Amino acid sequence: MTILILTSEEDVTADMVVAKLHEAGAPVMRLDPADLPGKAVLSAHYAHGDFEGHLSVNGHVVTMGGLRSVWVRRPGEPAAHAAHPSAWLTAETRQALFGMLYSASTRWMNHPRNADQARLKPWQLRAAHLSGFAVPPTVITTSPRLARQFAEEHREVVVKSASGPPPGDPTLALPTTLIGPDSDFSGVAAGPALLQRYISKRADIRLTCVSTRLFAARKTAEPDQVDGRYGDTEHTWEAVPVPDRVGKSVHEYVAMAGLAYAAFDFAEDEEGFWWFLECNQSGQFGFVELETGQPISEAVALWLAQRKAGRRVHHSHHG
Repeated sequence: MTILILTSEEDVTADMVVAKLHEAGAPVMRLDPADLPGKAVLSAHYAHGDFEGHLSVNGHVVTMGGLRSVWVRRPGEPAAHAAHPSAWLTAETRQALFGMLYSASTRWMNHPRNADQARLKPWQLRAAHLSGFAVPPTVITTSPRLARQFAEEHREVVVKSASGPPPGDPTLALPTTLIGPDSDFSGVAAGPALLQRYISKRADIRLTCVSTRLFAARKTAEPDQVDGRYGDTEHTWEAVPVPDRVGKSVHEYVAMAGLAYAAFDFAEDEEGFWWFLECNQSGQFGFVELETGQPISEAVALWLAQRKAGRRVHHSHHG
């Protein structure tokens, strides 16, 4: 039974897991959807009341019946490396590859359908509330009047991108920025703005969830630091225990989202309270493992190599 890893060629985080799988003697196929068609070949056969499919990469073949699990790590756009790439070829290749993989009865980390929903920041905030996390008051709006009202109510707010750092350098994008009620909010009309009450934090928390296993790491923040991802600090990530209340909410959140893997970001305030900021369903963990020694790649490898009998069935929740 083979483990399929969908990721780009250069992915250090995936390399760490592949090394663990090799140690365990688990067969692995690594595929970047960008290499299909080309380096990779696929074929799916629907006949005689049955389905057969296979993928071939560099002469290594895996059948859909022999697929143990699929890890969607950092895949490229299907057909991006084709001789004559086009939006049509990408759509056709996505249909063929994912249509075939969805037809296989395999375990996903994470299923693309669930991952697409989990990426949406407004959905995350709603799910976080339902799971019992502490979430800072937030508004997403295209109304300058409502944005100003929110800033007047909370005085110190951060404005940030809902979808994360943009590719390239679009003129409308802005980094996570601390603003006050006297700011000019007219630009909100040009595109949705996400404003959130500023949490004065003493540390950033990254909590990595691999199925039922939780790994939390803490990094002391610089005074007045707004976004822990940018700017060097003198501090490193250190392993910390997960508060019971937070652990319970994490398990509720991933069950609701149908995720086998998730990376949560929290702000720890002056009282030591953890505030939910976001959940990245394919967030990096390599940097945390390297600094803390937490066995995250091993946990991912163990989940991927598990037999199907251990599969957790997720029911989709509609809230």
